[in-house]
Amino acid sequence: MNNVVAEMLLTTPAPAAIWATLWILTLPAVLVLANPEAMRNPGQALRSLARFLRLPVGRGERKREAALEALAATQFAEEVRVAADRAELAAERWHERWETATDEVTEAWQAWLDADARLRVRRSAAAFGTPWSAQTPTEYAARERFLHKAVRTAAGNGWLPAAAVTDALAGRAGWDARLHPLEQELVVFRAAAGHLRDRYERAVAAEKTARHDATLARRASDSLRQEAWIAAARATDLRRLVPARLSITTAANEPAVAAVWR
Repeated sequence: MNNVVAEMLLTTPAPAAIWATLWILTLPAVLVLANPEAMRNPGQALRSLARFLRLPVGRGERKREAALEALAATQFAEEVRVAADRAELAAERWHERWETATDEVTEAWQAWLDADARLRVRRSAAAFGTPWSAQTPTEYAARERFLHKAVRTAAGNGWLPAAAVTDALAGRAGWDARLHPLEQELVVFRAAAGHLRDRYERAVAAEKTARHDATLARRASDSLRQEAWIAAARATDLRRLVPARLSITTAANEPAVAAVWR
């Protein structure tokens, strides 16, 4: 059967012409059906196919490459823009953290100054001397209650850490309930001044780290923003080179047409 059809096509011109015509007419439909994206809008796909089939092969290939390059540049510019926007938000957050750390340094410095002032006042009062340690159980119990209250008050004001209360109740870490209340206050204020000095030093270190991080985040944001501007300008220049009748989205979303160009 195949030999008969082949002999007929070779010896009789009319059937060969008919077969060639039918093949040309059905080619667009085959290409459209082979592309799922084109099935969504077959009319547009057929119009695009007809437009590109009218172009010379070399010229069409160059225009297709230009369109794809412009599309890639546009997508890259958009990705860099999104990254730059996110970097900008991150830089703002790091800057806010730096501002918060700076405020904490100021507060810690003032708290340390106040603690040092209280300590100086208590030292002046203790210079006149204090009575002997508690001699009776009643005096000891009273001084113990005074010490516990003083430590709780200092911890509640933020002058001492919460662990100091536990240490005072257990009578460890230098807390001595046998001391006179004036001496106990001196011990409390000295411990408070030391604690607040340590907190100030930690706040200074944290502020330094936050400033460093904020600076790096701002540099990264500025660099990405500059890259976004450059990428956007390049994408704009490439789109200008694409003919107005050649759609960039068509070149990217119609594989059937791209197959014809190959």
